[in-house]
Amino acid sequence: MSKGIFVTATGTDIGKTFISGLLVKKMRDYGLNCGYFKPALSGAVKEPDGTLTPGDAKFVLETAEIKRHPKEVVSYIFEEAVSPHLAAERGGNLIYLDKIKSDFNRIKQDYDYLLTEGCGGIVCPINLTDKKLLLEDIIKGLNLDVIIVADGGLGTINSTVLTVEYARSRGINVRGIILNNFDKNNFMHKDNLKQTENLTGIKVIATVEKNAKELDIDKETLISIFKEI
Repeated sequence: MSKGIFVTATGTDIGKTFISGLLVKKMRDYGLNCGYFKPALSGAVKEPDGTLTPGDAKFVLETAEIKRHPKEVVSYIFEEAVSPHLAAERGGNLIYLDKIKSDFNRIKQDYDYLLTEGCGGIVCPINLTDKKLLLEDIIKGLNLDVIIVADGGLGTINSTVLTVEYARSRGINVRGIILNNFDKNNFMHKDNLKQTENLTGIKVIATVEKNAKELDIDKETLISIFKEI
């Protein structure tokens, strides 16, 4: 049976893709057969031939050295860099959970562990046109727990606590927090870590310096965040 985890964040541009790449890479460095999946991606790169390349997926696959085409691991790809529900509405290709679940189940057959990366923050709307679908519905539909990526700097206590409490209110289990752009010599960053754990009761399982090439986390902790799916 495969195991999975869902990576979300306290907001947009916090570093979900960057951290997802490091997580999958670390799993594979430990000799674990870990793959990657992303339900929906907006802001794709338009190639000269008119095709769209999902940049987030490309980054993760290249970072983790997975030889797979980026389009194979993303269910919905949109060019406009707006919320997925709006990109889908404007593009005439609405997002549905059934397709996401089908793609997820197909991809997980190839791996012992599968990391799924969300889009935006945890309240990201996915379809608000004919059937209400939020990111939380995807998380629950795939039966996954989450890791929350937060910034190490000013304001992170508020945004992280709010994200954790929202997840809890929706019955979503949070397995851990990762602080990105973390400066271990910065007194505020160190206090942010302490108070985030204090106020949420959830462990910060890793801190990541800006532009880090590796994730400093032991094998046992890393494996423990994945849930049987």
